[in-house]
Amino acid sequence: MMALVVGASGATGHLLVKQLLDRGLNVKVIVRSPGKLPEDIRNHDHLTVIHASVLDLSDAEMAQHVDGCSAVASCLGHNINFKGLFGHPRMLVTDATRRLCCAIKANKPETPVRFVLMNTTGNSNRDLPERISFAQKCVIGLIRLLVPPHLDNERAADYLRTKIGQNEGEIEWAAVRPDSLINEIEVSEYEVHPSPIRSAIFDAGLTSRINVGHFMADLITDDNQWSKWKGQMPVIYNTASPDSK
Repeated sequence: MMALVVGASGATGHLLVKQLLDRGLNVKVIVRSPGKLPEDIRNHDHLTVIHASVLDLSDAEMAQHVDGCSAVASCLGHNINFKGLFGHPRMLVTDATRRLCCAIKANKPETPVRFVLMNTTGNSNRDLPERISFAQKCVIGLIRLLVPPHLDNERAADYLRTKIGQNEGEIEWAAVRPDSLINEIEVSEYEVHPSPIRSAIFDAGLTSRINVGHFMADLITDDNQWSKWKGQMPVIYNTASPDSK
């Protein structure tokens, strides 16, 4: 099985790549700076490194890179600095999602390719009647206006919901929504829900990046998990320890 990962050199992306390699998959990564990959990943026999910026690839190159892949995962995000937040490309995640999906369809795969997008719990799933307080709607609306990466995340998920939808024969998708991201060394217990069970603004939970990578790898490799969550936007939280309650 072959998977393509974009955003692989990021804080969550490299953890996903390691999960996939540890499960015996062949993995391609598209990265601008291969040196940012941990050495044990960069030198892995089952890893193919494509040194490029994903949006700089031509349509033909993109189609070539996704050809033969059973899954494509995006952990792309914006750097938390002024240029990353307000510079170009402002729609990095959306544009990459659209172009990758177009590349998949151009290859006319015989079986659906799994597309797994890392998103955010601050983005609601408009396919479901998710309950959001008026106060949170106001804050999210302000963030949408002032912080371009949030709008990018919304539009990327909306592309999958509305343009790919539930009946696209060549692509199936899931958008994973972690809450406040933290770093942990090992995979811990976590829980997954169809919708947020707490406010992303006023009562945020914690989600370790390694747990996000583990769950995304499960979606790619586990047919039962994929059957349960495809076409949805699952929300992932670390399971609270008894001492923290």
